[in-house]
Amino acid sequence: MEEVFAKARAKRCHIVLPEGEDQRIIQAAILAAEQSIADITLLGSADRIHSKMADSKPSLSNILIVDPASSPLVGGYIDELIRIRSHKGITEEEARNTILQPLGFAAMMVRQNHADGTIGGAVNTTADTLRAALQIIGRSPNVDTVSSFFIMIADKPHHPFQGPVIFADCAMVIDPTALQLAQIGETAALSASTILGIKPKVAFLTFSTAGSGSHERVQRVREAIQIAKTNYPDWIIEEELQFDAALDPALRKRKAPGLNLDVPPNVFVFPNLEAGNIGYKIAERIGGMKAVGPVLQGLAKPANDLSRGSKVEDILSLIAITGLQAS
Repeated sequence: MEEVFAKARAKRCHIVLPEGEDQRIIQAAILAAEQSIADITLLGSADRIHSKMADSKPSLSNILIVDPASSPLVGGYIDELIRIRSHKGITEEEARNTILQPLGFAAMMVRQNHADGTIGGAVNTTADTLRAALQIIGRSPNVDTVSSFFIMIADKPHHPFQGPVIFADCAMVIDPTALQLAQIGETAALSASTILGIKPKVAFLTFSTAGSGSHERVQRVREAIQIAKTNYPDWIIEEELQFDAALDPALRKRKAPGLNLDVPPNVFVFPNLEAGNIGYKIAERIGGMKAVGPVLQGLAKPANDLSRGSKVEDILSLIAITGLQAS
């Protein structure tokens, strides 16, 4: 992650953290500010936040504390929410209640370019965190599906390669269509380039390698590959692969000698959420890889969801990643 932190320092984006009274969030905010990873806004009561900061004695030059209940931005935010949600019949009272909630206020800060990205979920549920992001920030214009990825870091002697790769989608889309699967792969590849600074080499995974198996689920993966190849003809995207063939060049040559991929992929696209979620957890728990995420992709502007069991280091990593998504 040090390369990611270095890139984040160079960009120095502004991240708003709506759960600003949580001790882990405060500690991560202090580290992000002290290490120049990002400028931070914490939402919440200034008195409560300052009391929890007392022992740390941080420099507050890069940390702003905002209480939505007393912010002069509330009126404009309410008007904007009514405008974008008028087709859903939102009332002024409903809009006010949404904006006065930290998740809603933070999402609107990002929408209105008052912050570059937001991260929630350390205290709030995933459903509430995603709802605020989807309803207020919305999807990217060119993407139909919001999905996710994990950065998986191989740094143990037994790993067949060293460094980061991307696994997608491991947290969001349960059973993607061919078009959705293609977009998951495309956005994950763009994330690999933006965040990790690597040229994406994409493997769409299934239980067939280059035509060795026949099933409607394999056909869906093949259709996704063709869509992605059409949209990004210069990318390295091979035919469908089993995981072992994707990872091992020698095995890949035996199974499918006609493929051109000479090195292991760095973006692994799983065929559905079951495979992706199980796959990243096996790689993490048995394989010893470090999993960073999930990171959301496909939103108009960056918003991410933490686990409620997140540690300070997890939050700090996601602050850096969110900043790079914004840049």
